[in-house]
Amino acid sequence: MSKTGTIRTGTAGWVFEPWRGTFFPTDLVQKKELNYASRQLTSIEINATFRGNQKPESFAKWAGETPEGFQFSIKGPQLVTHIKRLKNCEDALAGFFASGPLALGDRLGPFIWQLPPNLAFDATSFSAFLAQLPHDIDTYLTLASKADGAKAPPYLEANGNKTFRHAVEMRHESFNKPEVDVLLREHNVARVIADTAENPRFDLTADFAYCRLQGPARPGATGYEDADMTGLAKTLSGWRDAGVDTYAYFVHEDKLHAPAHAMALAEKLGVKPSA
Repeated sequence: MSKTGTIRTGTAGWVFEPWRGTFFPTDLVQKKELNYASRQLTSIEINATFRGNQKPESFAKWAGETPEGFQFSIKGPQLVTHIKRLKNCEDALAGFFASGPLALGDRLGPFIWQLPPNLAFDATSFSAFLAQLPHDIDTYLTLASKADGAKAPPYLEANGNKTFRHAVEMRHESFNKPEVDVLLREHNVARVIADTAENPRFDLTADFAYCRLQGPARPGATGYEDADMTGLAKTLSGWRDAGVDTYAYFVHEDKLHAPAHAMALAEKLGVKPSA
């Protein structure tokens, strides 16, 4: 019997002041917001890691506030994507992986690498970057163990993690070529699906799908309507039936309604959050 995929829907981050009183109950204290959000959604993208490495204690704390079955995705650091621009970045990758993502345990989902809009495709550096991304625990620990331990020792406890997934959001038009998809498939890395009118592609390049939903992909659209949700649900359910796991985050400019959109899509898919 073929495997059925798992779909998780959510938002980018959980700290957003306008959600207080709209998504979050008015009487909810701020320190309980992750606890609440993780019981309405099934995944959240951690963006704090983009600005700088976090501590193992922070990852463990976040994991402890979420229910079983919930997963985080983690955004890779700007030091790799925006400062080093994927070149000569082994030290930066080692430091990031050693900083404590493993402390999430089974709450650890994919890593998402968001490239700057002005970074054009370079086959040499892009291929080398993909080749450095760890997909199994041995490769992960080998890389993480190379981190400079002057400030803190590398965090090398697997906590049950055995395999790892990676997705890349490429925002320069030069990445829209078959050669890029060949490289992504070779390394089992997902091309981030953005669903905008400018980039409406829904191409799968890995054994899972990663959506950062910013559309809908209709010219002139200002927000998601029920018909858009129905179309997304049809696409994602088709992937699920084919055994593809999917992570779908609403990250568009209408952030105020992102939680509602994530919950609406989950309802159409029959996905229920853990209590």
